[in-house]
Formats: sequence, C-alpha cells, structure tokens
Amino acid sequence: MNETMNRRKVLQAAAFAGIGLSLQRSGLAADEPKAVIDEVRVISWKPPLYHGWPTLTRRRNGELLVVWSGGREAHVCPFGRLEMMRSQDNGLNWRWPRVLLDGPIDERDAGVLETDKGTLLVTTFTSLAYQALLEKAEQIPPGQPGAWEDLKLREWHAAHLRVSAEQRQAEVGTWMIRSTDGGVTWSVRYPVPVNSPHGPIQLADGRQLYCGVELWTTERRVGACQSTDDGQTWQWLATIPTRDGDDHRQYHELHAVEATDGRLIAHIRNHNKTNAQETLQTESSDGGKTWSVPHSIGVWGFPSHLLRLKDGRLLMSYGHRRPPLGNQVRLSDDGGRTWSSPIILNSDAASGDMGYPSTVECGDGTLVTVWYERLKDSPNAQLRQARWRLV
Repeated sequence: MNETMNRRKVLQAAAFAGIGLSLQRSGLAADEPKAVIDEVRVISWKPPLYHGWPTLTRRRNGELLVVWSGGREAHVCPFGRLEMMRSQDNGLNWRWPRVLLDGPIDERDAGVLETDKGTLLVTTFTSLAYQALLEKAEQIPPGQPGAWEDLKLREWHAAHLRVSAEQRQAEVGTWMIRSTDGGVTWSVRYPVPVNSPHGPIQLADGRQLYCGVELWTTERRVGACQSTDDGQTWQWLATIPTRDGDDHRQYHELHAVEATDGRLIAHIRNHNKTNAQETLQTESSDGGKTWSVPHSIGVWGFPSHLLRLKDGRLLMSYGHRRPPLGNQVRLSDDGGRTWSSPIILNSDAASGDMGYPSTVECGDGTLVTVWYERLKDSPNAQLRQARWRLV
C-alpha cells in the first residue's frame, strides 16, 4: 500500500482554556484523553481515482467493511459509484474493492450498517451537481482560459448522456441497498426518506434508526426515520426541532448513537451563523419519538460519526478543516452530556478536501478510523486509515 507511516508516540491534545465549570457549561469535559497512534496510512488500491466520503463498520464476526464513493475524478463529477472492501485482520490488510452500485448519475456519500440480524444496509444519495460545471465548461471556447481538455469534456458529456434528461431527473434521490448473505449479493436499490453520510444505526430494541435530512424535497425535513423490518421499509418517526434563530435548511449530515441508558444522541453539521461549522447535539429519551432543541457542545468540526465503546463511553470522530488540519476524536463518559478535549489522529492534511472519519473498535481494543483525504502529492483524494489505542 501507499504512504505507510508508523507513529509510536503518545499524542496528548491541548487543553481548552477555562476552568471546569466553564467547560461543563459549553458541553466540554475537563479531562484530556491520551492515545497511541500506531499507524497512519493510505489504504486505497487505485490512487489515480478519487475516493470520497467513506464509512467503516465492524461486523459481529470481526470483519471490517468500508464503503465509499469511488470511480471518481473529482469532488464533483458524473462518475461516482458505490464501492466496498473488506479486512479480516483489523485493517492491517484490505482486499480488492468491489463495485456495489453504479447508476447513470453521481452516487455520493456511502454509509454502512450491519443489523442485529446480520443484514448489511448501504446508503447513498444521487446528485446532478456536476451538470452546472459541465454546462459552464461547454461554453468556453478551446484555448481560452478555463477551457477543459478535449478528452475530459467528451468524457463528461458522454457520461451525462447515458440517459435522457427526464431519466436523469428520475435518478435523483436518497437510496439504500441491502444484503442478507454478508455482502455477496445485493438487492436493487430502493428509496429511503432521508440521507446522511454514515447511514442508520441499530437500536437495542431491534429497530434501525436513521437520522438525516430529506434531500431534493421542498420542505427538506430534518429528523429521524425507523425500520421495524430489518431495513426493508422506513417510516418517518420525528422531526428534530429548530433552534431559535436557525434555519433548519442549514442543518446537515446527522449521525446518532444509543447510550448505555437507552438515550439517543444525534450530532448535526451546522451552517447557521450561530455556532457556524460546529457540531450541534440533540437528544431523545423516548426512543426517537421526540428530540431536544439542538445545542452547541463547543466542538468546531464536522461531520460527526458516533460510536459506543465496549466500556460504555461514547466516541465522536470528525474532520477539522482549519489548523490543525486533519481528523480528531473526542470521548464522553457521561452519555454525551459532556465531551473531552480532542485526540488528534492526523494534522497533516493538504487541504480542506478531506475528513468524514468513522471509527470502529476491534476485539483486541484497537481502534480503526478511516477517512478520505486529498494528499499533497496527488490531485485526487484517497482513503486514509489510522490504527490507534486509548491509554
């Protein structure tokens, strides 16, 4: 694999200013967790291609699965497709990728969940955002500033014309595919009410919960859906309230977790003026039927992926698109009421075209986090992985 870099040192995150009382009021705990970062490396097999927005999960049999939007040549392009690969040794080695879904327009963010019945659910959304770029490029005469190379223009045009304009519009949506044999075979895609990069979660009562955003609708609700039949069908459960002064259309990319006491915690990427580009948090104490008004937890960065560790603590993983540019995690030992100072997994990103980390805990206590990142020596983003331990 590319860019193997072993790091045998303890990383201690800088403490936030202020006394414990002020930290508690902002949602931050006063402790400073420590971790050993054993390895950070690229796990992509095809560096010439752009890999975006992955999600990592650990199956009950110990196998790791990562899904992402692959086959791309840029952050926005018409070539996106869903891909997946497996690891049987906690991320030390990864098998060759497999294409799961490749439709006629761009498939983007990929989420994955194994349900309590062993079913795999993979999510995505489709987009025509590339169309505006193509139309603009077609208006620039060859040889003029900003003109595309002829081959690129022809490739984009050919991809765009795989189906008619009417068919392209019908392709736009939020989707799920399902496998009941460990990912050997997959269902046809089917629509689901919402989308979010990391997909749904499994609840202790047997339901699957999907916190997200309605895309491509006028109302664009933000809330939670549930499935009571192992992910085959989904029903709207609750709308998440909007904080005073906020526009709910500026809430994006949710993910949720179930705490040991049964409370549900969901994180929201916020683009409202108040707490802009921070992670907001909302909670439910009734299984997702009602949610609290989103509030700040004092964490700049997004989007957040939530995980409950074996010891009951919660872990949030998120991208940090300002110095230190990279990916961070935080811990909560009180069910999400407060969050620790950050552990920095990497701080060497070349640009803000990176992030969307997700983390799993392996049987031996090793933590594995995967994200996407455009590296200094590559025009396209790759999948990058950290293997690390809490100490």
